[in-house]
Amino acid sequence: MLTDRTDTRATLWRVASGQHGYFTAAQALKAGYSYQAQRYHAQRGNWLPVDRGIYRFREFTDLPASEDAHLVRWCLWSRGRAVASHTTALSIHDLGIANPSQIHLTVPRNFRQKDAAVILHRAELTPDEIEDRSGYRVTAPVRAIAECAAAGTEQDVLDSAVAEALERGVATKRQLLHAVETLGPKAELGVERALATRMKHGVHDTGNPSNSRTTKEH
Repeated sequence: MLTDRTDTRATLWRVASGQHGYFTAAQALKAGYSYQAQRYHAQRGNWLPVDRGIYRFREFTDLPASEDAHLVRWCLWSRGRAVASHTTALSIHDLGIANPSQIHLTVPRNFRQKDAAVILHRAELTPDEIEDRSGYRVTAPVRAIAECAAAGTEQDVLDSAVAEALERGVATKRQLLHAVETLGPKAELGVERALATRMKHGVHDTGNPSNSRTTKEH
């Protein structure tokens, strides 16, 4: 019996390890924990209740904190349907000066859950607009910049994100302009202004992701 309990914990631990220690009641049930056993571990403090039907192994709170670990909780909350996006995505990619006070998530148009702790945006994302991370997903840099522009993010945030994306070779001018085409005039204007600001500082995009910067001689 002890071996069975050990195997059950090991199974759930493997799942939670890929999710920064978080797991759902459904995942625990699949690993072999009945709902009665789940209540027992929560009451004993072995598992920390995070949200309805979401727990975290207590041991993970003693580990060095990861800046993006909390995003796993929202991925589980949405049953894997939410994608970190907008300025949250810029922050994850370390693009520019974005420092959002709230978490931005993009969810499918038919998503019905709500929580005051997050800002939800509805859109149907394509696979190439999404990147997988440990336990959650995030919009790719080009998409993140485009959706920020469409949402009316402050221009200085866009300017800094566009500049760093081009400098680091994670985007080209062509990719950015193509990304905003379907998001409307506001998105196009925001990115065009950011590109113009970059030109004003004497930096030109070559169109090559691996070498997207040249400096004008004065």
